[in-house]
Amino acid sequence: MYRRKFLAIAGASVVVAGGAGYLLSDRHHVVRSDFPRDAGWKLPLKPQEEAILYLASLAPSGHNTQPWIVKYLAPFHWIIGNDRSKWLPAVDPTQRETILSIGAFLQNLEYAANSFGYRCTFSLLAADNQSEDIVELVLKKTGTQPVFDVDKIRMRRTVRSNYKSEPIKKEHLDDLMAGEADAFQFVPRGAREYQWLNEQTIEANRRQAYRDDAQSELADWMRFSRKDAQTHCDGLTTASMEITGIPGWVLRNFYSKENVLRPTFREQGVDKVRAQVRQSGGWLLLTSKDSSTAALLETGKRFQRMLLRTREKRLAVHPMTQILEEAPHRDALKRTIELSDPVQFILRIGYIDRYPDPVSLRRPVGHFLRGVAR
Repeated sequence: MYRRKFLAIAGASVVVAGGAGYLLSDRHHVVRSDFPRDAGWKLPLKPQEEAILYLASLAPSGHNTQPWIVKYLAPFHWIIGNDRSKWLPAVDPTQRETILSIGAFLQNLEYAANSFGYRCTFSLLAADNQSEDIVELVLKKTGTQPVFDVDKIRMRRTVRSNYKSEPIKKEHLDDLMAGEADAFQFVPRGAREYQWLNEQTIEANRRQAYRDDAQSELADWMRFSRKDAQTHCDGLTTASMEITGIPGWVLRNFYSKENVLRPTFREQGVDKVRAQVRQSGGWLLLTSKDSSTAALLETGKRFQRMLLRTREKRLAVHPMTQILEEAPHRDALKRTIELSDPVQFILRIGYIDRYPDPVSLRRPVGHFLRGVAR
């Protein structure tokens, strides 16, 4: 239904636009590789510092907000902070997801630093999820250079479509959890809880789509046009949402924030979720020992460690967090899925035939660096 609606809209728009309009319009997806990493700035960073911070910034975040800042204190001595302007108060009022994303950033940073022969020392600064200063970090050169393939960081991406329904192999699950199985709960396709998670995910998405503050917040992070993408270097593009062909062209050239708030767009989003949950090999739940800032950071790191082991297995992982964001469904989860620890991620997981290249936008390092002259 989702694709048919978009094609109908697209057909009408093409007729209106005409051939000349098409030639003058944005005919191509906006992707990460379209933008320079340094934006022409001359930053007082050593090349390895800039490389490490850029690799760290390839971590995932809700709506691709990239909610981190880095305060430069001295070479290889930084504070990793919390960018209030990137918060999502409608769907993440306690900044739980923000801290999880910063945890994923820290894991990327640690792997990248290790690959250049640096050891990271972290000191927690945050008193709560709203603290601006989260972690103080010092990198020290070591005599050894642990082997980590940073291409795994560069090539990580979220895939949303075309999951297979085949069972997930036990050896693949064991490798994803890598000695941290206590924090994971796998729900295989066909289990009673699997069907429940499918249904609740659809209904939580419907509730959120018709909650005006949440839908308006989503609209704020949509980057339909090339101009918006170039200005912000973050948010959701047609490429990252996997809307291709004529429907993608229509969105890039004819859609704006106002369209996102219309009933048709809201219902299309729910239809898309309904199609997605029918495709998977199961659900993977990731828990934390408690809901403290320190535990959330560690859970974000654990999440990223897991993600960096998926591509080689042709396993796709799609965070679908709306159950956790909508109170009735979150409360129902606690009653239905009996886990002693709080759930922080609900992940749809499945095999795919081909892993596409990453496309989500990333801000240059200078965008999130503080404390130095540009």
